[in-house]
Amino acid sequence: MSVPPIDRYGSDVLSGDWRLPRRGRSVEVAAEPDLVVEEVETGWVGAVVRVEKAGGMHVVHLEDRHGRLRAFPLGPGFLLDGRPVTLTRPVAADSAALAAARSARSRTASGSVAVPDARAKVASGSRIYVEGRHDAELVEKVWGDDLRVEGVVVEMMDGVDDLAGVIAQFQPGPGRRLGVLVDHLVPGTKESRIVEQARSLPGLAGHVLVLGHPYVDVWQSVRPERLGWQRWPVVPRDTSWKHGICAALGWPHDTQADIALAWRRILGRVRTYADLEPALLARVEELIDFVTAPTA
Repeated sequence: MSVPPIDRYGSDVLSGDWRLPRRGRSVEVAAEPDLVVEEVETGWVGAVVRVEKAGGMHVVHLEDRHGRLRAFPLGPGFLLDGRPVTLTRPVAADSAALAAARSARSRTASGSVAVPDARAKVASGSRIYVEGRHDAELVEKVWGDDLRVEGVVVEMMDGVDDLAGVIAQFQPGPGRRLGVLVDHLVPGTKESRIVEQARSLPGLAGHVLVLGHPYVDVWQSVRPERLGWQRWPVVPRDTSWKHGICAALGWPHDTQADIALAWRRILGRVRTYADLEPALLARVEELIDFVTAPTA
């Protein structure tokens, strides 16, 4: 009988994948709800409840069999059926985030369907007039994209004291409609009397639409939650309203520059139409519809 030679050194320890971990290499697994995993360092075993972003990082919440919850950084360091895995964001969450991003890109700040690469249309004869700069800047921020597509220009009146004269100077008529947005248009105010006088001018039917919102100033049309309030403060009658608001916010308000800066800060809190009160949204949308109607 032949005896096989004895290999005194054994097999080549470097043959094959000698760096392979005992339990195998970690593979990526989506942290879908109800997936049961073990966290390596603590030995915590639980089912995935949710994945969320906290403190600048994504964490996964695991619920054990006693109903207790613990959060761990999303990524490596977990076992699934005894094998190492790297938990990743669930596919559903990624799909939802992608859909939300696409939806945001497909909508303007006013919620309208965006027109990609649209150039501003040559201005039409119709216009929308607002009382002052802050009104114009707010309308531009939320409805600017829509108005450029329609070729509608927003202009300032510097107040409504001479509204009848402003309308007469505009010379509204066929193909030249005028929409006017008035602040603090409530019964019994100076503004209501001025508007009624302007509406009584002859020949305006179908060519001029004057609407107003109930707020003391257009600042107040921004939802108070955007400034950390449940409601806007009541400013005493003997105090300038804007100065009173700045004082309530703890902002400087001694100079006109302070007031201008305060408005920039408030306007900066407005992202979309959802940050504005419905009473303003409805009036502006109605004015836009009026000046862009096919017969305008």
